[in-house]
Amino acid sequence: MMAQQNEAPGKPVAIVTGAGQGIGLAISRELASQGSCVLLNDIDPVLTGQAAASIEKEFGHCFGLHGDSGDVGFIRSMVDEAVRRFGRLTTVVANAGITLFGDFLEYEPEAFQRIVHTNLRGGFFLAQAAARQMIRQGGGGSILFMSSVTGHQAHKNLAAYGMTKAALEMLARNLVMELSPYRITVNAIAPGATVTERTSGDPGYTAIWSDITPMGRPATTADIAYAAAFLVSERATHITGQTLIVDGGWTVVSPSPYR
Repeated sequence: MMAQQNEAPGKPVAIVTGAGQGIGLAISRELASQGSCVLLNDIDPVLTGQAAASIEKEFGHCFGLHGDSGDVGFIRSMVDEAVRRFGRLTTVVANAGITLFGDFLEYEPEAFQRIVHTNLRGGFFLAQAAARQMIRQGGGGSILFMSSVTGHQAHKNLAAYGMTKAALEMLARNLVMELSPYRITVNAIAPGATVTERTSGDPGYTAIWSDITPMGRPATTADIAYAAAFLVSERATHITGQTLIVDGGWTVVSPSPYR
């Protein structure tokens, strides 16, 4: 059943980007299970429709909107659509991101632009559009960026990717100065190795990361979703400008998966 305008007045309303599968889908499902209305975004129209339909069937109040989460015009229309359908906006999770491996000495400008477009431009302007809406409606809100342990520890062939993730954490810190007067919290999560549809295609992924992670396994998408749901909840309204690392202790010891 398609969500209708203002069908759930008073409920929290979240936008989650890059949510057709993996971590974004798990976050969307967790927020919906806790009573939020969710606008679920992915660039893939098939994944968007399937993911939104599954959450709508299970929890209700979920609408899918496919599009490029790095495009500013689309970002603004996505915020408008969330408000039109659900009446307000209280949470955004800038989860959409791409990983483009490449040797630093050979990295092409086109790859650099693609990764900055999605990982940085998308996060920055989603936060901007959401904050403007939250300020207009009053009542505060929460913004969450999805970073990575590669923003903390050097990782082979991920210079550009790690740079974008570290930048998102700095953005979260800087926006404390801008948005705290409006009671808007801004935080980040830095997942470590996580089993998703993408990483499970690597036959050695789970074994390697189980061996080098102190807790003895890589994360599940649920591990990340539980942390995200807490940081955007009413229980975390005095936490802002922080990055929560969810990696089973890997960044403490940091053995390379390439050893």
